Amino acid sequence: RGNLGVSLSRFPMPVSDVMRIAVPWSVGLMGLCTIISFAIGTIVGTAAAWRRETRLASLTVGFFSFIRGFPYFWLGLVFIYFFAFKLKLFPIGGAYSVDEVRGSAAWWCAVVRHGSLPAFTIVVSSLGAWILTMRNNMINVLAEDYITVAMAKGLPVQRIKSLYAARNAILPSVTGFAMSLGFVIGGGLVTEMVFAYPGIGYMLYQAVNAKDYPLMQAIFLFIAVAVLIANFFADIAVMFLDPRVRDGVK
Repeated sequence: RGNLGVSLSRFPMPVSDVMRIAVPWSVGLMGLCTIISFAIGTIVGTAAAWRRETRLASLTVGFFSFIRGFPYFWLGLVFIYFFAFKLKLFPIGGAYSVDEVRGSAAWWCAVVRHGSLPAFTIVVSSLGAWILTMRNNMINVLAEDYITVAMAKGLPVQRIKSLYAARNAILPSVTGFAMSLGFVIGGGLVTEMVFAYPGIGYMLYQAVNAKDYPLMQAIFLFIAVAVLIANFFADIAVMFLDPRVRDGVK
């Protein structure tokens, strides 16, 4: 039985109930942020590689490379100070308002408002990695002979960019994206601690403090299974994206 850490140590409950409470918050926050950051990073990275000689591309890559150097929990504290404490645009912590009826429209609005600041922190801090990865992959693909041949044939630029270059450049990123989705369950540990967000990461932190070993074992098992499932779907996605893998060509 898990007891959701120190705060609820007086009311022990089955580990399955603790997981059922915490998993939707982590999946909703980290999963959505991972998908958004991957999509934006892939698009921006593709554009930055295609127009890499322009000043805008250089500034974009430089800015997100600079942001990437900051720990995301530090960015979270900075955002809390300015947007929650000073400007009072967002709540300082938590995931919902206890004053609203659970499931009502006002409650869902409070959920979105509470989750906006941690989501913004996660997206901003992770964008740099996706942009740089896609940009580097795209530059390597653009140097291939088949891209030169496609341009010499006079094929539409958008077709070369999307179907020839980006489709092959995204393959390494798909595996990284699947790994990120696998670690969604426990990947937001520090972020959830900073924002007091009731996800799996925060529950793991409370379980460690309370020495709740059954809950820790359940969380670690859940993370391991999530990573394995994500890798399985990554292999399937690569098979559809890369005909060489699908046809067994070496």
